Amino acid sequence: MKPILRIRNLKKNYQDLDGEVEALGGIDLDVYEGELLSIVGPSGCGKTSLLSVLSNLEEKSNGNIEFENDNIKIGYMLQKDALFPWRTILENCLIGLEIQNNLTEETKNKVIELLNTYGLGDFMNKYPSSLSGGMRQRVG
Repeated sequence: MKPILRIRNLKKNYQDLDGEVEALGGIDLDVYEGELLSIVGPSGCGKTSLLSVLSNLEEKSNGNIEFENDNIKIGYMLQKDALFPWRTILENCLIGLEIQNNLTEETKNKVIELLNTYGLGDFMNKYPSSLSGGMRQRVG
């Protein structure tokens, strides 16, 4: 079986005042369709750097990343939510649709349905400061 993602010798370095800091050093990984993968490690070991490189949020320093096909999308939940404090919960949830120019009455109703499904329907007109940390993660 061919992997849907193959990583070879992936490296990511950052620059700081003292020079270069290695966040990822020579990562090799194969991921297969249907596989459930967890990335676990201590703070500062490069988990977020790996996901940021795979999601094209950051450039790799070296190595090779091969996807089985070109239309694979990768996303991940940030450690800290990135909600806009001046937007309501519903407005925060609609921002992706707004940016992609896909906000319609139908897509808005789907978002409202999802908010209800995740126990956030009563909070859709509130602001992020009104929510608990777990609720903010669900909105994110």
